[in-house]
Amino acid sequence: MRIAVIGGGASGMMASYAAANEGAEVILFEQNEKLGKKLFITGKGRCNLTNASSTENHIANVVNHPRFLYSAYKAFSPFDLMTLIEENGTPLKTERGDRVFPQSDKSSDILNALERLLRTSHVTVRLMTKVLSITAEKAGFLLETDKGREHFEKVVICTGGITYKATGSTGDGYRFANQFGHKITDLYPALVGIRAVVPSEMAGLSLKNVTLSVHNEEKELASEFGEMLFTHTGLSGPIVLTLSSKINRMDLSKLTLCLDLKPALSAETVDARLVREFAAGQNKAVKNILPSLMPKSLISFVLGQSGIKEDIPCHSITKSQRRRIVEVIKRVKIAPVGFEEFNGAIITSGGVDVTEVDPKDMQSKLRKGLYFAGEVLDVDALTGGYNLQIAFSTGYLAGRKAANSCEQQLVMIEYI
Repeated sequence: MRIAVIGGGASGMMASYAAANEGAEVILFEQNEKLGKKLFITGKGRCNLTNASSTENHIANVVNHPRFLYSAYKAFSPFDLMTLIEENGTPLKTERGDRVFPQSDKSSDILNALERLLRTSHVTVRLMTKVLSITAEKAGFLLETDKGREHFEKVVICTGGITYKATGSTGDGYRFANQFGHKITDLYPALVGIRAVVPSEMAGLSLKNVTLSVHNEEKELASEFGEMLFTHTGLSGPIVLTLSSKINRMDLSKLTLCLDLKPALSAETVDARLVREFAAGQNKAVKNILPSLMPKSLISFVLGQSGIKEDIPCHSITKSQRRRIVEVIKRVKIAPVGFEEFNGAIITSGGVDVTEVDPKDMQSKLRKGLYFAGEVLDVDALTGGYNLQIAFSTGYLAGRKAANSCEQQLVMIEYI
């Protein structure tokens, strides 16, 4: 039985290995000159392979359709992945937040381990080969590539999303799926910078130990604590990327970002500190007192939202004005206007509608023998190794089930 796997990223390599390990003849098609181009650049070139935590924690970090993934994680857990990689010559280490990396800090070592798996399981890899179309046949599928045509009993689509197009993520999988009647949910950039209205002088400013929350009027929808960065177009940094995945399907015109510059301090504590600072420098302009509480490039923005002139002397500030400053320090309001481009996003949110895919085997409910795995599916997670684990787990399940399905069909034919 022949199985075609389209796409040589994380999910494609794992699907190929899993299918071949079950005895299938597997051909892996990759349009690039090498496998795993996107995997190579993940984790800033270090490859945050997975997260050394429970399945429950992984599922909790999935933003869209987490329940769809239970069978995939049961078939191939984060610890199964770690064991497999280490047994194939790449020692791993676990860092803050249970993030798993190769000990060498080189993503190439992860790729080397995966390529060894493909070789030892006798997967045929066809690089620089682009799949142009997939046509259903009575006994399987006809694949047309830029090198010719071939017949396969099963096809596993692992083509990724549309982020980092230079790595080969051109959205072909959505086109293939749509040709078989699959719905493609709207696509959004995820784990990406948020474009916002902020003064240009704040570009490059990095903040640590702050809280950024998202509000719909007075209702808080999400909140993250940690580091962020102001850019020329808005906001970026770890907590911003996380929030982007939580709000990228919402109407931004109804949302407000609220930045707490002093989350460890209550409003009363901040107010008491201002009282002391203003008393000590009562003849100084308020803008010259606030650097003890915030970076200088933030002062104009904070005072502007407080409705207070920068040059007013501290002794002239009323109690109500001081409290307005406190209120803004605890809740700087920023208007989101959009997200950075897909090519700047870490992953694509949206894709093949998972209600049309069987979670028990990743097989299409519309066309038997057609499987999906990885980012092409409408499942995405937060940072920390969770998205790669989704790719590996869904790829493993799809590959294994595709091969087992072939074997079962063969036995049935022989029996008849």
